[in-house]
This record gives sequence, C-alpha cells and structure tokens, in this order.
Amino acid sequence: MTAIQICALIVLILLIGLTYWAGYRGGLIDGRLEGIDEGKDIQQSDNSETIQNLKLLLDQARDHHKQLYSHYERALASSKLGEPARQTLLDIAEKLRIAAETFSAFRTGKKLERDSLTLREQALAMAALLDPAAPKMAAAEVNSSTTEPHGRWVIEREPIEKMCPNEAHKAAQFFRTSPLDRGAQIKTTVGGEA
Repeated sequence: MTAIQICALIVLILLIGLTYWAGYRGGLIDGRLEGIDEGKDIQQSDNSETIQNLKLLLDQARDHHKQLYSHYERALASSKLGEPARQTLLDIAEKLRIAAETFSAFRTGKKLERDSLTLREQALAMAALLDPAAPKMAAAEVNSSTTEPHGRWVIEREPIEKMCPNEAHKAAQFFRTSPLDRGAQIKTTVGGEA
C-alpha cells in the first residue's frame, strides 16, 4: 500500500466514525426530547386526572351544600311555628280524646281507641314543644358564675364522676376506631359472628 492509500484509509475510517458518532448523538438528543415530551404528557394526564377528581369533589360538595341548605330551610320553616300551630295541635288532641272516648264505647274499637290515644299524646308532645311558656334560660347576673367576663353564657354542669383508668382506656379505644370497625365490634360482642 502506498502512503496515499493509507492516508485515504485513515480518513475513510475517521469519516465513518464521525458519521456513526453524529448519528448516535442525534438519536440520543431525539430520544431525550421524546422522553421529555412523554414525561410532560404523563404529568399533564396526572394533572388532568387530579383536576377531574377535584371537580368531582367540588360537585359532591355543592350537592352536599344544597342538601344541607334544604335541611336548614325546612328547620327554619318549622321553627317559625308559633302559637297558632300550638292551638291547632291542642285542638287536634282534644278531638282525638273525644274520638278515643267514642271508640271505647264500641266493643270492637279497642285498637282505634289505642291509636287515637297514641296520636293524642304525640299531638300534646308537639304542642308542648311549641309552648311559649316553656322553661327557657334566664339572664344571669353579671357577678354570677354562669357568665363569662365578656357576658357569654356558660352552662354549668354537675360534677361528674371520674372514670377508672381501665374504663377510660376502653372509651379512648372506642372513639379511636372508625364507625365501621365499631359496628363489627358491636356485632361480635352482642350477637357473635353471623
């Protein structure tokens, strides 16, 4: 081989190596860019899944709020019952008493008599709840122990008995468990396993 052929062979090997290296580097850069794009897509899909979950939670919270608000409106409407409703309930109770006495005159009216008396008792109980003369908390004196220094009401409680340490531990364990675990625990305690 001549010197020119040797130089041409060396240049040819260098060109093949440079071509291979350029292809390798191009592929590495393309792979890195595709990996970054794929990572962004995965992160975006995770974010969109999180957003969807948060939207679902928001919708559930709105539904729960609507339910609570409807309960509030019903409670507010029922709290507006006053003296006319109480008088109506007392009239109903009187009519039910008369009906019970009428049914007691019949030999076959025992069940109707019991039902009338039960309904009368329920009407009287509801009327008692609406009674404006029902005992209410009176304002306490300023120096009394039932008000705080800022004038807020404090409910006084009777002194309670202290629990023995064993009972206190059982109570603490009971309130630390979830309601589902408590239901299973009560089931096994009361009736055993099904």
